[in-house]
Amino acid sequence: MKRNTKYNYQFLIGAVLIVFAITSCDKENNLGIEVLPKEDLITVKSVVIKDDISAFTFNEDLVNTDESSISLLGSFNDNLFGTSTIDFAAQFRLQFFPNFGENPVADSIKLIIRYRKVYGDTITPQTFRVYELESALDIDAQYKQDVDLKSLASNQLLGEVNYTPNIVTDSLQTQIYQQIISIPLDISLADKLVNADSMQLINNDVFLEFFKGLYIETEKLTNSGGAILSLDAISTDSYLGTGLVIYYNNDENRAEDVPDTLFMPFLVTENSARVNGISHDYSGTPFVDNLNSELVEDSLIYLQATGGLRSRILIDNLIGWKDSVTISGNESIPYAINKAELIFQVDTIASDIHNFFPPTQLLFTVVDVDGNEFLPIDYVFNPDYYGGALRPDYTYHFNITQHLQEIINGNSDNYGFFLTPANKNNEANRVVIKGSKSKTGIKLVVTYSKFNI
Repeated sequence: MKRNTKYNYQFLIGAVLIVFAITSCDKENNLGIEVLPKEDLITVKSVVIKDDISAFTFNEDLVNTDESSISLLGSFNDNLFGTSTIDFAAQFRLQFFPNFGENPVADSIKLIIRYRKVYGDTITPQTFRVYELESALDIDAQYKQDVDLKSLASNQLLGEVNYTPNIVTDSLQTQIYQQIISIPLDISLADKLVNADSMQLINNDVFLEFFKGLYIETEKLTNSGGAILSLDAISTDSYLGTGLVIYYNNDENRAEDVPDTLFMPFLVTENSARVNGISHDYSGTPFVDNLNSELVEDSLIYLQATGGLRSRILIDNLIGWKDSVTISGNESIPYAINKAELIFQVDTIASDIHNFFPPTQLLFTVVDVDGNEFLPIDYVFNPDYYGGALRPDYTYHFNITQHLQEIINGNSDNYGFFLTPANKNNEANRVVIKGSKSKTGIKLVVTYSKFNI
């Protein structure tokens, strides 16, 4: 009986659509009018839901920080989001067999770090310290943000610099020029590489056992200010990334009338293991007392990339959308969800958007009974349809139409959601969102169709 009811229901919808199609083809054609009921078969309405939504600020799960498309470095002390401090470690690879010639003598060695983007200010000095890695990085391993990079490095300080980040653009401000941090290192490292046995330089596998790479430590800022740098770590055919350069001399060069400046580069490439260590300190922030709690709901929620902060979103009574009308005693006809759009509004004042641009993309994920996260079916259908990009009016919109229909149909449960920055490990952006208790805060706009039986 249940199966026949389903077919009758589908037949009814099909018949209505056919009649609509016939009548819309010719305004003068009255064929089929007599079969329509006196009242509409379908009622279409729209409703805005706010009171059933609650939101809370939570720590983000630990994120992977190895081989990210963009590596990060620096310390950023934000009165609103606390202090974020990011270290960096990487392998440096041979570009060719390094023939240093007869009786090479190292003159100097420098670590060259390149970047284009700064998140924070360009007036606060940063302190970076460089150490040689004693334990090897593994490019095939997964490293989380809490990796203790310092424990992998020697205690001997190779170099230190006090550096103030800078941004330089062309006259039209359409192109950002690459900036360079040059850190002179102790000559002992240059001597080690220049005087290496040729068999230790025969290929990169052997070389990376001999020289495992460098660890760059960022000193945590105690005063407000600072910035996170987005590094051009990987060298490509079009530009140089982060590299180690030895300047040296040898017998052949000394014999020249005008000796050249000889140098040998070792570069970070796409085949280099490269890892960030990231720490966050939320002491003194406005949300710290209620962090990771659903007991007190704030009017604001806080989102931060780099494994920082996310929001726990609860939407009650979604199952209530299931219609109570029955056919043949046991078959219900649910609402048909035409569109379900969840809208988040940036608090542009609290976020200070002119100095700290919000994330360009957020993710809205579904939580299952075990607490695991997954993207809703709307994302699988089409990421653009699903949404989540920052709009010009500083809102984020998510289309969860199909997911809501799945809940109504009983194919999915409602254990809540999480809202997070999409680029979790390669940008430092953060944002304040107006919570559900705010007048212009979170809202779910649902347009639905109801069949009048």
